[in-house]
Amino acid sequence: MWVYECHKMEFTKAEKLESQNEVQQPQQPTEGTSFFRTCFNGLNALSGVGILSIPYALAQGGWLSLLLLFLVAVLCWYTGLLLRRCMDTHPLIKTYPDIGERAFGYKGRAIVSVFMYVELYLVAVEFLILEGDNLDKLFPNTAFKVAGLKIRGKQAFVMLTSLIVLPTTWLKSLALLAYVSAGGVLASFILVICIFWVGAVDKVGFHENDLVLNWRGMPIAISMFAFCYCGHAVFPTLCSSMKDRSKFSKVLLVCFITSTINYGSMAVMGYLMFGEHLKSQVTLNLPIKKMSTKIAIYTTLINPLTKYAIITAPITTAIEETSLFRNSRSLSILIRTAVVISTVIVALTIPFFGYVMAFIGSFLSVTASMLLPCLCYLKLNKAARKMGLELIIIVAILVAGLFIGVVGTFTSIKQIVNHL
Repeated sequence: MWVYECHKMEFTKAEKLESQNEVQQPQQPTEGTSFFRTCFNGLNALSGVGILSIPYALAQGGWLSLLLLFLVAVLCWYTGLLLRRCMDTHPLIKTYPDIGERAFGYKGRAIVSVFMYVELYLVAVEFLILEGDNLDKLFPNTAFKVAGLKIRGKQAFVMLTSLIVLPTTWLKSLALLAYVSAGGVLASFILVICIFWVGAVDKVGFHENDLVLNWRGMPIAISMFAFCYCGHAVFPTLCSSMKDRSKFSKVLLVCFITSTINYGSMAVMGYLMFGEHLKSQVTLNLPIKKMSTKIAIYTTLINPLTKYAIITAPITTAIEETSLFRNSRSLSILIRTAVVISTVIVALTIPFFGYVMAFIGSFLSVTASMLLPCLCYLKLNKAARKMGLELIIIVAILVAGLFIGVVGTFTSIKQIVNHL
């Protein structure tokens, strides 16, 4: 409660200063991240490991499920705009939890924080597991010795990956992280090009598939589509870091259009190439002896390395802001190192994390990306609660989000239970 009271005092002081200086001081862009660097950071947040599973999602739902991909993209883009409007209600709002507190008080901040940080944390854990699985496939029977203890297989590669990503987490400036993000965005496009090369040049070919709609596979498809657009937890942080926050709406448009084209291309090509035989990761279907396949796999390995830092940034920032030594560089490095170590421990102790991926998308991602932005916006904007087109759109998003969440969560939990 002490933290909440401090926030209330800060908000009140800011309102008084704002009213006093409203006429004297015009709004000017401050130092921060540029438009293009923010676009790179946003694309890096959206273009996640979901791109590997998007062909499998299309194979599960059939051709008509591709419409759901575009629908989910539009809904998540609109809720991203709602978060931007929520930030406009007060100058001290910088993060997603700030929006929750402004709308629903301390409880709102707690709820948003739980969903947001758990989602980001599990995605970071998933990155490490993905690296361990793929590296172990490329280099089987690999082992390392640490302090006389022999570590082999997936566990060894998970720990090696954590050592590689650790320095990137120490970068506090999102402007610096943009250079890392550029590598992640480039890796996503290279992956799509490699898949096209395998189909067109390496003679795997593109074959027609006549599965138009598969109702049984639709919950899995929807859950994976939702997982692909789970970047909302990072959006307020990206917006508050910009030189000119008024351009963030354009950033969202660029990021969602670009990522959707990338996702759609990968889904169609992968499904045409392998059809119903698609595995959960499209790279597992590729002929291993081809050079394009090796490039695709190595690109897949690079992708999580470039995304880990920006995904964990909101978590480490929140921890640092609650500490007594906020401006201590050494404490910041210690906190960020501790977060990395904790994700390594979780990654090593959960061998079947892949089955939890659909649960993350259907429950955590839907809540953080669809439901909470709508509820916070309705609470903060009285005009939006009046009957009109905006209210109808928001209610439709809430209904769609609840449907995807309930159906997808039930299906994913059922799959987890079946694999126990």
